[in-house]
Amino acid sequence: MAITEDAPPGTDTEPPGPPTDTRSDPSQDSRPGPPQAPRSDPPSDRAGLRLSSPLVLVLTLLLAVLAQSPLRGLLGTPAMQSWTTVFVAVTVQALPFLVLGVLLSAAIAVFVPASFFARALPRRPALAVPVAGIAGAVLPGCECASVPVAGALVRRGVAPAAALAFLLSAPAVNPVVLTATAVAFPGHPEMVLARFLASLLVACVMGWLWQRLGRTDWLRPPAHGAHEGRSKGEAFWGSVRHDVMHAGGFLVLGATAAATLKAAVPADWLRTAAATPLLSVLALAGLAVLLSICSEADAFVAASLTQFSPTAKLVFLVVGPMIDLKLFAMQAGTFGRAFALRFAPATFALAVTGAVLTGAVLL
Repeated sequence: MAITEDAPPGTDTEPPGPPTDTRSDPSQDSRPGPPQAPRSDPPSDRAGLRLSSPLVLVLTLLLAVLAQSPLRGLLGTPAMQSWTTVFVAVTVQALPFLVLGVLLSAAIAVFVPASFFARALPRRPALAVPVAGIAGAVLPGCECASVPVAGALVRRGVAPAAALAFLLSAPAVNPVVLTATAVAFPGHPEMVLARFLASLLVACVMGWLWQRLGRTDWLRPPAHGAHEGRSKGEAFWGSVRHDVMHAGGFLVLGATAAATLKAAVPADWLRTAAATPLLSVLALAGLAVLLSICSEADAFVAASLTQFSPTAKLVFLVVGPMIDLKLFAMQAGTFGRAFALRFAPATFALAVTGAVLTGAVLL
């Protein structure tokens, strides 16, 4: 018989239940814990105002309508009229050649198999380099397309020296680029010949230098092509859309820079830079790298720089299709950073030297 004591008054006399584990219930834990983040309310059904491209366009047009009086006064100034004239002239003249070059380069990249180049090139690298350089004159393509094509050549077993010679020559000596140069420099066929010879010479010398000094661990060929896994039609139109938008943006940038140099930079500054041969050459070589204009359009920008000598303009035309900011990024992405960091400075130095020597002889 169990002896129980009377419970004190005011206490619960119910029999005790099963023991509960308060550790599993955070609300029962009396120990201070980390501060809890406030619980967010469920998202409301109301859609917020989003900044989209159509909205930006509508706001821009509305702002232009509201500010049309000041804009008319600004556009009516002689400096802005000069700027607009140069910008429109460069863009309108270059756009047809840019579109034609993009269509042809996309067709070559998609419909011409890389095995065709492997069969057409000689097996000896010393002979394959000039043949690949001359092939760039037969097969048009802008620099945006020449990098993936060169990557496909290396992946299919073509000697890297020959593939790199094609990479440099194709954007600079193809028929579309040479025709655009002839249109941009009417009555000066020597400029077309000088561009062809200087670009082909630089491409071949760079190929031979790579064959002599290049190392296999510097070059990382791509594992697959950019168009693999898609139908030819999809790959063609995808390449066209990408290259038109990409090259068109750089064309607008180049036309803007040329118009700004013409209208905003004091003429004395340009004359001072153009009067010093070394400074003029380095200035246009650096401008070619920074502007990154497509090779089908750069001749019209060069022709608008009337203060500079023909040799300086030739440097601009030779350097731009071989090495600029976008080409450096594409080469690093396709062949590796170790390759681009060595190949780009050597190409720049050799392109400037080759253009100056060719200009001294022909221009």
